[in-house]
Amino acid sequence: MNRRTLLGATAALPFAGQAFAQGQFPSRALNMVVAFPPGGQADLAARPVAAALEKIYSQPVVVQNRGGAAGAIGNGFVARSAADGYTTLMALSSLAVIPAAERLFDRTPPYTVDQFTPIARVNADPTMLAVAANSPWQTMEEFIAAAKAKPGDLTYSSSGTYGTLHVAMEMLAAAAGIRMLHVPFSGGGPALTALLGGQVNALSSAPGPLAQHVAAGRVRVLGCWGRERVAAFPDVPTFIEKGFSEVEFYIWAGLFAPAATPAPVVQRLRDGMRQAVQDPVVVNAFTAAGAPVAYLDAPEFKTFFEEDSARLLRAVERIGKVE
Repeated sequence: MNRRTLLGATAALPFAGQAFAQGQFPSRALNMVVAFPPGGQADLAARPVAAALEKIYSQPVVVQNRGGAAGAIGNGFVARSAADGYTTLMALSSLAVIPAAERLFDRTPPYTVDQFTPIARVNADPTMLAVAANSPWQTMEEFIAAAKAKPGDLTYSSSGTYGTLHVAMEMLAAAAGIRMLHVPFSGGGPALTALLGGQVNALSSAPGPLAQHVAAGRVRVLGCWGRERVAAFPDVPTFIEKGFSEVEFYIWAGLFAPAATPAPVVQRLRDGMRQAVQDPVVVNAFTAAGAPVAYLDAPEFKTFFEEDSARLLRAVERIGKVE
C-alpha cells in the first residue's frame, strides 16, 4: 500500500467507525429508566413508547422503575451509566429542579443537567389541582379560602421534595398566600394513590394520571397551572384566569441519554423516537390518558428544556428552602 492509499484509508477510519456504530445499534436489549414508581406521568409515557421502539429496533426495550428522592436516584443512575445508548431516561421537568434544590441546602447534587443530552420530548401538559370527589371544595376559590382559614391544616401529596408536583403546589401557595402541609411520596403514582385513599386533601398532577379517576367519579379537578385550559378539562379554569399570573407550571416527559453518547447512536435514538410517537398504539395511549403527543426532536427539545428549566429555577429561588 502506497503512502497516498494509506492516508486515504486512515482518513476514512472515523467515518467507517461511525457507519459501523450506526448500523449496529442497537444489537441487544435497551433499558429505559423511569425515575419514579409505576403510575406517574413518566411511566405512562415510557411504556407505550418502549413498546413501539421494540418494533422499530427489533430488540427488547425494558422499562426500569428506579424511584426515590423525587427522581434523583433514577436520574443519577442514568447520568452515571455507560454512554452507549443502551440506557436512557424518560424524565420529567424535575430533572433540572433537583440539582438547584440541592444547592439551596449547600449539598452536592447527585447529578448535573449537563450530564444528559436531550433526544425527544413526547408530551407536555399543565399541572392540574385535584381533590377527592367527596371533598367539600367545588372550586379553586373554595379550596384556597379553606387553606387560608386553617394554615397548615390542608395536606397535599407529591412525587417527593422539590419534585415536579411539589414545586407546582409551592408556586400556588406562594402566590395565594396560603400554607399547606406537604406529604412527599416516592412518585406520582403513590401520590395519587394517597389522594384516592383519603390520606391527603389535594394533589397537583398531569392530566393523564387523573383522567380515568375523574371519569369514574373519584376525583374532582379544580384548577389548571397552564396558560390555557386543557382540552380534556374544558370547564376547569386556569390560575392565570383567576389573577395568579405567576402560577404556571407544565409537566412534560422526554427522553434523554448520557451526554457523551456518540452522535451516530444519538441519531439512531432520535430516528427511533420520531417513528415511535407516530405509532397508533402510542398516539391512542397518550390520547386516552389525556396527554396527547407533543413531540419535539432533539434541537427543539434542547431549546425548550433550557427555557423551561430557567423558568423553574427562578421559581425554586423564589420558593427558597422548603423543609
